[in-house]
Amino acid sequence: MSGPNPFAEVFVSTHSEALQRAARLDSGSGPEANGDGVRIPGVSDYEIEQLGTLVGAAVHASGADYELTMVDVSSDTLLAVPPALIRALAELLAYESDEGEGDAVERVAAAWVEQQDLPFDAQEAYGYVEQLAKLAADVDDSDHQELFVWAGS
Repeated sequence: MSGPNPFAEVFVSTHSEALQRAARLDSGSGPEANGDGVRIPGVSDYEIEQLGTLVGAAVHASGADYELTMVDVSSDTLLAVPPALIRALAELLAYESDEGEGDAVERVAAAWVEQQDLPFDAQEAYGYVEQLAKLAADVDDSDHQELFVWAGS
């Protein structure tokens, strides 16, 4: 018998609300993302960090720190997305390079699937990357919101 499938849930929230959501997800009672987040099956925080590196390269912002960070000692499954990655993701939707490289979201999704052993194809990855970029664009610093990743099984 196999264990539960891992997944990552990425969402916009305040710090305290994120801790509450993580506790619900940790207990297995958290609702699936419903417009306020994206649930990506079969990925961990590692694959999300790798995606961050690809996003940074796509918008020509390589070298920034795209490593997810621990939010609170009370949860080892809740991680914060660094501001540099939030900016890069938000920029991805409208990014047009001078080199005529085509749709940045499409290129990132294809590279992510090629680089990682993901349980979905480039077309499905495109949907996830696009949703993450839209979430990043919705982060409102004035409301103390951040982009969080909960990664567990």
